[in-house]
Amino acid sequence: MNSIAESITLNNLELTRFFFAVVLLLIFSHFLGYVFHKYKLPKVVGEILGGVLLGPTILGHFLPNVHNWVFNAFSSEGKLLAILYWFGLVLLMFISGFEMQKKISADEGKVIIAVILGSTIIPFMAGWIAPFLYNFSTYIGPKNNTLALQLVIAIAVAVTSIPVISKIFLDLKIINTRFAKIVLAAATFHDVILWVALAIATGLVSAEKVSFANSALTVLTTIIFFGIMLFIMPRLVRIGNTLKINLLLKSSAIGYILFICFLFAALASLLNINIVFGAFLAGIVIGLMPGEKFQIEKDQIKAISLAFFVPLYFAIVGLKLDLVRHFDLRLLIGFLIFASTIQIGGTLIAARLIKKDWLSSFNLGIAMNARGGPGIVLATVAFDIGIINETFFATLVLIAIITSLSAGYWFRYVISKGWELLK
Repeated sequence: MNSIAESITLNNLELTRFFFAVVLLLIFSHFLGYVFHKYKLPKVVGEILGGVLLGPTILGHFLPNVHNWVFNAFSSEGKLLAILYWFGLVLLMFISGFEMQKKISADEGKVIIAVILGSTIIPFMAGWIAPFLYNFSTYIGPKNNTLALQLVIAIAVAVTSIPVISKIFLDLKIINTRFAKIVLAAATFHDVILWVALAIATGLVSAEKVSFANSALTVLTTIIFFGIMLFIMPRLVRIGNTLKINLLLKSSAIGYILFICFLFAALASLLNINIVFGAFLAGIVIGLMPGEKFQIEKDQIKAISLAFFVPLYFAIVGLKLDLVRHFDLRLLIGFLIFASTIQIGGTLIAARLIKKDWLSSFNLGIAMNARGGPGIVLATVAFDIGIINETFFATLVLIAIITSLSAGYWFRYVISKGWELLK
């Protein structure tokens, strides 16, 4: 009992350093996030930049003693920051699951299917083949799992950001257009497929021994887990909502929703599936509740997450970036051109096959190429679990930022010219 008490006790100096770290991260992330938002740029980029300024790239480079005193990763307060980081990531994935599109008309289905196929299959296959054409072994993480690295590369080429593209559409007042609905619906299904692939990659790394049997078991376990959580758990949750003995729901609806989030995360972890995917599926289950069930509670959870936990998560992502020691310009330019060309080109080809004009097809491609939050989540999960090294981690985060900024600039230009987004 004494050892448990000692492990959760911090002295005054450790508490001081921890709260200083939280205060600095919140100030820098919110300040720069506000500046970026004011100039109609993705807020997430400003939040990450706040962390970069406090991290080894700027503060750690010019004032290393100050940086080490506040953000020492091996101290107790550093571990507390790591916990906040994971809370932010889990809640980001949870509230992202709320955005699952419920209704799609038949005439939109044809375009959505084409966009999903063009932005998923072609980029994923190109990313899967890439390691055979270029040596990525320099960028493999400490787990030294080449199959997991190959999966991450394939996902990195294909990933799309729902939160960033939604924010761009909101800022430009085109969120209610047919174009926005098609893009967001396609991106939702597209990302679910890619999260399954990333869950498989993390499962491969978690396996004690790499073999064909273990790999096959990991794939099967992941697919079954996703299937149960998406098709069976919503019914069980609906039944649980009606039970008189559900005292947690009666006591606090917000507490009940968070219980589902962390339960799904715990079940995922128990099966060696990364906890963020359990949280994402929990968000989808809550988001698919009929009518306006839990709408007020969802809004409240989203508000506190976006005010505290999510900005801290993105700031800590920036804090992890060391662009002085782990920046590879050749890799950044090469992978950015490769991934963007394949993603935009694959979507454009699919749209052209269903007789969409060139501009509409290109617009769809640009939208699906915005990698934003999911691209950063991919980078952090793959880096934290040891699939990729710091250089590839920095590259994926920078590509997510660049593609998000370029998508915003492009759609602002299209609207300023009076061109149609989707004919």
